[in-house]
Amino acid sequence: MLAPGLAKKITIHLNEDTTARHDFLHNEILSFLRERGVAGASLIRPIAGFGSHHRTHSTEGGVGDREHLPLRIEFIESQEAAAELLPALCELITDGLIEAHDTTVIKAAVREEPS
Repeated sequence: MLAPGLAKKITIHLNEDTTARHDFLHNEILSFLRERGVAGASLIRPIAGFGSHHRTHSTEGGVGDREHLPLRIEFIESQEAAAELLPALCELITDGLIEAHDTTVIKAAVREEPS
């Protein structure tokens, strides 16, 4: 679990249909983060967006517009852990963008599961 204090928020922007070695890239990234012990990650599906080609892709568009829908994967980790993860993440990302922002964890709480 993350400790309160300085941390990094990593956001990865990619397309829903981008493939990787064995699966869609977003699935491989989530698996990578889980295997590396990241505290948690979220896959976010915006309803519309455009990338470097400036073509709008939308869940409400025609068939061609529904291709390459945008995705974001976000996670927060300690600055040290993020620094260790980023080189391997950069190797995984074949089409997309990775950004990192300084942030502060105020509180990280985990509710105990009933036994």
